[in-house]
Amino acid sequence: MIDVQILRDQPEIVRASQRARGNDEATVDAALAADTRRREAIRNFETLRAEQNARSKAIGKAAKEERPALLAEVKELSEQVKQAQAEVTAAESEFTTAAARIENLVADGVPAGGEDNFTVLKTVGERPTFDFTPRDHLEIGELIGGIDMARGAKVSGSRFHFLRGIGARLELAIMQLGLNKALEEGFVMLTPPTLVKPEIMQGTGFLGEHADEVYLLERQDLYLTGTSEVALAGYHADEIIDVTEPLRYVGWSTCYRSEAGSAGKDTRGIIRVHQFNKLEMFVYADPEIAQAEHERLLGWQEWMMNALGLHYRVIDTAAGDLGSSAARKYDVEAWVPTQETFRELTSTSNCTTFQARRLNTRFRSEGGRTQPVATLNGTLATTRWLVALLETHQRADGSVVVPEALRPYLGGLEVIEPEA
Repeated sequence: MIDVQILRDQPEIVRASQRARGNDEATVDAALAADTRRREAIRNFETLRAEQNARSKAIGKAAKEERPALLAEVKELSEQVKQAQAEVTAAESEFTTAAARIENLVADGVPAGGEDNFTVLKTVGERPTFDFTPRDHLEIGELIGGIDMARGAKVSGSRFHFLRGIGARLELAIMQLGLNKALEEGFVMLTPPTLVKPEIMQGTGFLGEHADEVYLLERQDLYLTGTSEVALAGYHADEIIDVTEPLRYVGWSTCYRSEAGSAGKDTRGIIRVHQFNKLEMFVYADPEIAQAEHERLLGWQEWMMNALGLHYRVIDTAAGDLGSSAARKYDVEAWVPTQETFRELTSTSNCTTFQARRLNTRFRSEGGRTQPVATLNGTLATTRWLVALLETHQRADGSVVVPEALRPYLGGLEVIEPEA
């Protein structure tokens, strides 16, 4: 949720942010009107309650003959106070609903526009070239016995798969490399729940326009998470925490996405699937250092790209392609040879205080006042990384060269050979 003081004092900033995202700025006027009604309801309630208290005190000092009339007045005021309190509750709910429709304020400098209006910040490494026709990741995965899509579909339906043998080990190696890097940088590892309550999913901003991407277990009233960001954001909900130094967590979990609305897109292989594994960084920080922390998260992601020998670029995502909670998002896209294009492997978002306001996660400033923390997230490894790795390091005979950084996690294996 955005800062209500900014909404009241600088509504044009909020309107401009909504426009940059391609959202209806009428949501701002609706929230302002709801805030006015809420404040009027609170004032009315407090005025009536003060009058009720004053009349109640007067009863003890009143003459005997005056008390019946005063008692009747207090009784009448009591009913009015109850009604006014109910109106406050309704107005609070109306405002919360209206304000929740406003997405996080876009950070200064974020490009305006939609999915194709990003800015390329840097391109790193050499584009892989081959003296043979390269195979795509699925063909390679099947040659080395590492990916089984057919049996995944047989067991669970389309867009499910088995990683087997070296494919499963290779995914695990990537995850372990990322985990060890995170631990070296002071992150605390968590294995979070992958089922969360509605208020946690709502608090992180995942039940907005992309709610149909999320799996819901209706009988249990729980959601399956598409990223451990959700559970990690809820870890300190309703708490006052110390962020003198940023609190850095890294969550290892299985993730689930329905991929609603993606019919016909990336149906081959493991680029866009319903279930995958993910290593997610999540940080709670003083808002004053959130931007610097965002750059650090990006730096660790780039470290992983370089360790895996991938050609990649970093883009500043346009406002219309941001998630509702993100003020700024960097995508790291690796080159996929058979598609002859860059594809997103990972991203990192600065959510400023947006999620923390919803989840009531606060810290004490130097003056002792509590205020919302900043939250940030970024993926450090995921199943999708196999796509770029297999295609980049393939050889003509179908074998794959293992990046040096992964060899210690694979018993020193240097080359993955095709199955006989």
